[in-house]
Amino acid sequence: MATIKTVLRKTPLSSGKFPVLLRITKDRKSKFFGIPFDSTLKEWNKKSGRFNKNNPNFTKANLLIGKIENRALEVITDLELHQDFFTLPDFENNFRINSNPVIHNVFNFWQEIINEMISAGRIGNANVNQQTRKSLIKFNNNSTDLNFKQITPELLYKYEAFFRSRGGTDGGIGVKMRALRSIINLAINRGYALEKNYPFKNYKVSKLKGKGIKKALNIEEIREIESLDLIKYPNLRDSKNFFIFSFYTRGMNFADVMKLKWSEVTQDRIHYTRSKTKGNFIIKIMPPVQEILDYYEENQLQTSYVFPILLSDRLTPTQINYRKHKCLKKFNKDLKEIAQVCKINKPISSYVARHSFANCLKQKGVSTDVISESMGHQDIATTKAYLKELDSGVLDEANELLLT
Repeated sequence: MATIKTVLRKTPLSSGKFPVLLRITKDRKSKFFGIPFDSTLKEWNKKSGRFNKNNPNFTKANLLIGKIENRALEVITDLELHQDFFTLPDFENNFRINSNPVIHNVFNFWQEIINEMISAGRIGNANVNQQTRKSLIKFNNNSTDLNFKQITPELLYKYEAFFRSRGGTDGGIGVKMRALRSIINLAINRGYALEKNYPFKNYKVSKLKGKGIKKALNIEEIREIESLDLIKYPNLRDSKNFFIFSFYTRGMNFADVMKLKWSEVTQDRIHYTRSKTKGNFIIKIMPPVQEILDYYEENQLQTSYVFPILLSDRLTPTQINYRKHKCLKKFNKDLKEIAQVCKINKPISSYVARHSFANCLKQKGVSTDVISESMGHQDIATTKAYLKELDSGVLDEANELLLT
């Protein structure tokens, strides 16, 4: 059983007053915590652990001391309820989180994480978090006064309603909520927030699913793009190549196409790590991919990159992100023209290559399990167990079906 007492430190300050401390005792060991008071011996009642009437503000000061002791008691009670055994360091960690509004301020912590993302070159994630942080400040009446304990399921529902009143969709709201959820998870892991206050146990982000229908081309439409006459449309060469390359490399994301290096192309395989999931891929190079690689090897720029998107090896993360968005915008614009030229009556974007890869394998009768593994998706436990038995040979064979 832990005990709580407010006491004076034995050593006086230079002013002659003594610091007031909160003393927690457990298992015959004590730990002291500073609180914002000091006192003379004349002003202090040692027995009650309170100021006496000799202090001009004794009533107000004693009320605050009582609140601090009550917070400490709440922490002890919570630890006793949720842990069979707790130590003074356990109490200290929980008490400091509960007692220090600066430590667990949501926006201060969030900005630290954004700065870490920028330093690590994760500019896209940093931008999403910066936008979400700004929106939460706006929702919070343009105030940065918010701690993690105040983020409750009720607040999240109000935050969602705030977006909907401004025309927000499930997909857009889901992006913001996932960013906020990630920040709270990090805060818990780093000791800035308490797991017992986790609001996403009751508020489910999974209900916010984008309602946009995924677009995919069939194999005949892919063939039309492959046969596009580049003599007539030389301005579309790179965009056509990027799209076909992505399709035949299991729907490689544009960011990974952009960052692909010649060092990752070895003999008849491409080895790369997907930026989004950090999953490792080994992909067999099929004839359409080899043809594209041969073209860019012949027209290679003085960089380590396969494609002429990043024009220097010395770009900063911010410059890479800028280049990505600029080139992706042109890529998607070109794809609309390609669709028009090929008489494909479907909206095409960079991500359609990935959807089309899955759709075309399905057309060829490839099992969902193999498709899922090919794309690096995670699935239910039973499917995962089955997918573990697959090897790259099976995936290569499934990929080669696209050529028949």
